[in-house]
Amino acid sequence: MHEIRVSARAGAPQETEADTRVVGLFEGETLPEAALQALVDSGEAKPRLKHTAVAHADGRRVIVCGLGKRAEFDAERARAAAAAAAARAKELGARSLSWAAPDGGGTAAALVEGTLLRLYEFDRFKSKGDDEDERPRIGAVEVVGADADEVERGRIAAEAANRARDLQNLPSNVATPEYLAQRALELAAEHDAIEAEAHGRDWILEQGMGAFAAVASGTDLEPRFIVLRYRGGGQGGHTAFVGKAVTFDTGGISLKPGAKMHEMKFDMSGGAAVIESIGAIAELGLPVDVTGLVPATENMPSGHSVKPGDIVTAKNGTTIEVNNTDAEGRLLLADALCHAVDLGAERIVDLATLTGAIVVALGSTYAGLFSNDDEWCAEVEAACSATGELGWRLPLHPEYAEMVKGQYADLTNLTAERKASSITAAEFLRRFVGDTPWVHVDIAGTAWGQARNYVGKGASGFGVRMLIELARRLAR
Repeated sequence: MHEIRVSARAGAPQETEADTRVVGLFEGETLPEAALQALVDSGEAKPRLKHTAVAHADGRRVIVCGLGKRAEFDAERARAAAAAAAARAKELGARSLSWAAPDGGGTAAALVEGTLLRLYEFDRFKSKGDDEDERPRIGAVEVVGADADEVERGRIAAEAANRARDLQNLPSNVATPEYLAQRALELAAEHDAIEAEAHGRDWILEQGMGAFAAVASGTDLEPRFIVLRYRGGGQGGHTAFVGKAVTFDTGGISLKPGAKMHEMKFDMSGGAAVIESIGAIAELGLPVDVTGLVPATENMPSGHSVKPGDIVTAKNGTTIEVNNTDAEGRLLLADALCHAVDLGAERIVDLATLTGAIVVALGSTYAGLFSNDDEWCAEVEAACSATGELGWRLPLHPEYAEMVKGQYADLTNLTAERKASSITAAEFLRRFVGDTPWVHVDIAGTAWGQARNYVGKGASGFGVRMLIELARRLAR
């Protein structure tokens, strides 16, 4: 990941050492610099959100970026505007960028996030020419007139999201369960407040995690049950983050169609978000106690794979008919959620690329939220809204719960009817948390392909910034 220095500065915007300045333009307002206002008067610069125009003043390049109406300007619009300006600056060959905080710095963290997320590149596997290292890259970003702590918070959150995007974008022959485990152990080595464990197949079986073990039975790669413990203290209680990490999902015996199967390397996106968010929480030094649980495996067809019709037993003793091996994520999560409860978590949030149905329902704008506790769900929704990683709550109901009851076992992992598929998946998971406040976040539509201007169409790192914000709220 290309390193970009981020800083805050007091003083006049024109005093910057950066080669490119960004000045925001609100609808119905004028700019204080005559040369820039002339650009507005000519119609070349417009206040429309994300519109950019370029001028030169004091020997430096200036990008005038539209911000829309001041009354409507918020963190999400700041991210979008910052991304538009960063893209234009990159196109122009800028090496350093200076933003004049448009609202006194209240959206400084979002400006940094939008900039760093937009400048993210994943080119690890591309051959590089002799002049590749010489191409202009933005290596420094400053925000003028902003609080340094806010700017630093934006940097940490964006860099964590970009690290999660690196994990997502890696091919599955690199980002194996063991690779994710090693990343967790790296974070523990970097931060005294983090402890990490990576358990193998024998431990999984010893723990009675028959559902997870069943999914992992088809792959020759060793599965890993990753545990990250961050102990920052404080009065917020013990929170568990659980992330699904199927490093490649063929569907198992219930094989997926070949079209777009290559995208199934992204089926570990929930686990990536959990791992990197805990690293960021530690870097911020938040006074909270968080445990991250990441069940990681491939889902592969083989002579020793779990088969449709098999019955497995989860950690809490619940029996499950595996009627479709491509509904494997809920099997991993079942045992991980049980383990979170056994570890004494007082509240749980899980992230998973769980159902294609959520893409049909909500597209790539909102993740689906499901919960057994209104108060806890409201906290998660607030964190979603604050970060632009939006969540929309869908209902749970006893009638949906009836649909996941099994014919030969307690539950089935896939209902016979194609109705309310995302909801019935959540109802399945609900059986493994007991009375512990819990929110399930289905990120199948938002983990990649979101197409917002600050994350593009590839891996989005969705959930990292939301989990960090959630921890910040618990620390208050």
